[in-house]
Amino acid sequence: MSHADDRSGREGIGLALAAALLFGVSTPLAKILLSDMRPQLLAGLLYLGSGLGLGSLWVLQRLLRKRHPEAPLTRSDVPWLAGAVAIGGIAAPLLLMLGLERTAASSAALLLNLEGVLTAVLAWLVFRENLSLRIAIGMTAICGGGVVLAWQGGPASPASPIWDGVLGPLLIVGACLAWAIDNNLTQKISGTDPIQTAAIKGLVAGSVNFTVAAATGPSQTDLRLLAAALVLGLASYGLSLVCFLRALRRIGTARTSAYFSLAPFAGAVLAIAVWREPVTPLFFVAAALMCAGVWLHVTERHRHVHTHDPLVHAHGHVHDEHHRDGHHHNHDDPAPSDPLPHAHGHRHEPLVHTHAHYPDLHHRHGD
Repeated sequence: MSHADDRSGREGIGLALAAALLFGVSTPLAKILLSDMRPQLLAGLLYLGSGLGLGSLWVLQRLLRKRHPEAPLTRSDVPWLAGAVAIGGIAAPLLLMLGLERTAASSAALLLNLEGVLTAVLAWLVFRENLSLRIAIGMTAICGGGVVLAWQGGPASPASPIWDGVLGPLLIVGACLAWAIDNNLTQKISGTDPIQTAAIKGLVAGSVNFTVAAATGPSQTDLRLLAAALVLGLASYGLSLVCFLRALRRIGTARTSAYFSLAPFAGAVLAIAVWREPVTPLFFVAAALMCAGVWLHVTERHRHVHTHDPLVHAHGHVHDEHHRDGHHHNHDDPAPSDPLPHAHGHRHEPLVHTHAHYPDLHHRHGD
């Protein structure tokens, strides 16, 4: 692996882990807020916090910076973004909030590992990212952990213990599937400005969920709880998504989601500490299986001779092995030797070489 690829890979791993930590703590904290807030209202506030905070940051950056290191969204990006917003920004958080009402927070936190598995399956089968036996085994281990965890069930009412115990996990799995679709759609626009993308997603999804919540019933929530939900949304949905988008660009959808699968462990630890939930032997079995699966994912290496076809696109980059002096610049673009991050449309000429690599923006082959 070249020095540039190695550095980009390490950055991608760090960003994916940061996204996992930020999102992981949201599950038990959202569980607390749900005691005084309806699920759809909370989903709306979480995304509104993300959209308002990141939107303000994006505007501020545009006002203060003469040079922008990220490529803006274009018209061709709109269908991918619209699909991601509808499925991952509106449907998924509502399913999660409804599931949290019926499931213990620690169990819900670890069930969210299924998002990474489902994301990887879609990435392999639909979007043609590379698949290896090691990754497939890791995926099976994570699935096994989810099954073991779901076996524990959730808090059920005396009137319908079986139904409530099954419905909560099913709703959370539905949220995972929705986010898996969202992740793969978002990968298509991961080369664009992640703050702009996350801000738009937060504002649209938050507005829809908040409007529906307001129309379906009165809401008398303490202002401090509203503020807490907005702040939690900015950190766990907004900043987490920005980190996730940057990681997608560097290490691909399946790998990013594998690292992101660590999020539930952060949430589970916090849930146990806050809620004093009992830790059963099945919890440790599920955790061990999931940890083994994630380890198999993140230690796999992919190296072979590969051909880069001609490609024209725009994204933030520095000049490295895949961005040599020869790619085309307009007269206002930075000089080819410019070491600072910058964004502009450029063309990649055909290239054949061998190195270990991730399925990033420049390695989307299905081999």
